Amino acid sequence: MLTCSRLALTLSFVLVSAPALADRTFSSDKADFRLETVAQGLEHPWSLAFLPDGSQLVTERAGRLRLIENGELQPDPISGVPELVVAGQGGLLDVLLHPQFADNQTLFLSYAHRNNAGMTTRVARAEFDGQQLRNVDVIFEALPRSGTSRHFAGRMEFDTDGNLYVSVGDRGDKPRAQDTADDAGGVHRITVNGDPAPGNPFLEDGSVNDTFFTYGNRNIQGMTRHPETGDIWTHEHGPRGGDEVNIINAGDNYGWPDVTYGIAYSGFPISDKTTMDGVTDPLHYWDPSIAPSGMAFYTGDLFSAWQGDLFVGALKLQKLVRLRFDGKDLVEEEDLLVDLGERIRDVRMGPDGALWLLTDAGNGKVYRVVPAD
Repeated sequence: MLTCSRLALTLSFVLVSAPALADRTFSSDKADFRLETVAQGLEHPWSLAFLPDGSQLVTERAGRLRLIENGELQPDPISGVPELVVAGQGGLLDVLLHPQFADNQTLFLSYAHRNNAGMTTRVARAEFDGQQLRNVDVIFEALPRSGTSRHFAGRMEFDTDGNLYVSVGDRGDKPRAQDTADDAGGVHRITVNGDPAPGNPFLEDGSVNDTFFTYGNRNIQGMTRHPETGDIWTHEHGPRGGDEVNIINAGDNYGWPDVTYGIAYSGFPISDKTTMDGVTDPLHYWDPSIAPSGMAFYTGDLFSAWQGDLFVGALKLQKLVRLRFDGKDLVEEEDLLVDLGERIRDVRMGPDGALWLLTDAGNGKVYRVVPAD
């Protein structure tokens, strides 16, 4: 866990919530809340991370890493971002701090990369000195590459043992998700140096790449760790319908494209099966698709009625979804911000007790969700 002084956080977030920021008030079944605009003018922001001093890092899909400091978006991007390609759904994607970032200043970036063999999803490790990235090292690259510019996935999360989970989409080529000699269409678990994590489920199987943790995943763009169980939860895009919420279990096949609740964009069926032996069923699915992106469990003190709830952003249906689970059973679902009219790209639990949101637009925003009173 990241460490920082209560004083530094308090000062930082007082500045963030200054009167100059725009407020909006919304109602929900459990709590009334406001949106505070922390920053705007970001070009398709994709991911958000909190630094120990209370400032924030934001990725822009256009290839820039930005710093919000004392409630102000700094004008100059952070230098040293690795070479990447901005094409279709690809660009600079996730940013994730090392669990001991306060001591080692290490972070991880996922992004799309292109060479003569095509495009793919990469992960780089780097050190952030407060102004620029240093000692940038590529630690993961999904192979083989392809020419498509879709379904890079790219969400990342750490487990309680310090292993790094990386999602890779099927790259728009459905059969790749069931080919375990192909890195596309699954979740990979690696060490911070990029090696296959100890205990990975396929280490003794020569037909499966050693970094695989799960397969049969279409395009995971939400990943978070459960605050009590430590399980890694994900959601992924279906096609027309079939977006899923899953718990990632070692060695499991999540079925894509052999099993799905969705249909092709053409309107034709993809599969006549929504479940089958050997496939892990989702905890929840959406039909029609909401195009989920970003997710976080609420663990703060500002909204006691939201404790333990899972929040998911939606791109296509432009809303924030609150889900309450009793173990693995969904017991509540509520749509929030349905009249905001903005695509929610990322959802993060902030160290200040607020939920933080990114909106996917040419003039993308960073919002804090705080109590109305």
